[in-house]
Amino acid sequence: MTPINKVIIEERGQVLLIGLNRPEKYNAFDHDTWHEVARAYKLLESSSNLHCGLVYANGKHFTAGLDLPEWTDVFSSGEWPAIPPDECDPLGLRPEHRCRKPIVMAIHGICYTIGIELALGAEVRICGRGTRFGQIEVRRGIMACGGATVRMVQEFGYANAQRYLLTGDEFDAETALRIGMVQEVVDDDKVFDAGLSLAKNIAAQAPLAVQASLDSSRNYLLNGLDECADLVAREVPLMQSEDAAEGVASFKERRQAVFKGR
Repeated sequence: MTPINKVIIEERGQVLLIGLNRPEKYNAFDHDTWHEVARAYKLLESSSNLHCGLVYANGKHFTAGLDLPEWTDVFSSGEWPAIPPDECDPLGLRPEHRCRKPIVMAIHGICYTIGIELALGAEVRICGRGTRFGQIEVRRGIMACGGATVRMVQEFGYANAQRYLLTGDEFDAETALRIGMVQEVVDDDKVFDAGLSLAKNIAAQAPLAVQASLDSSRNYLLNGLDECADLVAREVPLMQSEDAAEGVASFKERRQAVFKGR
C-alpha cells in the first residue's frame, strides 16, 4: 500500500484502488486531495497492467464536499485548475483529459457537492443503505460548477435533477437508486467489497473491447446518434484481435478467458 499524502493508492491485481484519506475532515477536498486523485486517475490510464479503478473513502463519510476556504483562489479566477501532463480531470468535464479507463465509485456516509460530481464522472456507482447525498450549493448562495447541473439532468432526467439542484435537499440511497445516481445499494459494511467485486469483473474482461465500448458510450454523450455511423467498422479490428480469438476459444473449451489486451 503506497500512501500519497491525502489519497491512498493500491494495485489490487488489475484494479487500482483510490482511497480518499482525510477522515478527520470528512474527506473534504482541498487542493492536495484534488491533485492526488487526478494523478491516481492518470496512473490508471497509463498503466498497461491496470484495467479499472475503484474510488472509495476511509472514515465515516465519502466526502463532505469541497474544503471551501482552500478554493477561494479558484472561484476568484473563474476557472478550474489547469490539467498538467501527469494528471487526468477527475470530473471528466474536459474530454481530452478524461481518464480513458472505467472507474467504479463505492460511496458511504455523506456524499455532498463535489462528491456527487466526482461520482457522476465515473462509470458505475454503488452506495450503502445509509448513504445521504446532497447538492447543496443553492443553500450557500452559489451554484454547482463541477458538472452537476448538466450530468444530473443527463442521469436523473430534467425534473428529478431540478428537484434537488434547486432545493439543495438531501436524498437517501433508495432515492439515489430510483433516479439513477447509483446502480446498486448494499449494506453499509459491504460497500467496499461490492465495489471491488464489480471493478474486478470489469477488469477481467477483454481490455480492448472494454475500451472500445467505453469510448463509444462517451462519444454518444458528445455527438448523439451520429456515434452509431461507424460502429461496425470499429468492430473489425476487435474481431481480428488475439483477445477475440481467446474469447471464442474459452467459450468452446468452457473455461475462463485470459485476455492480454491485444
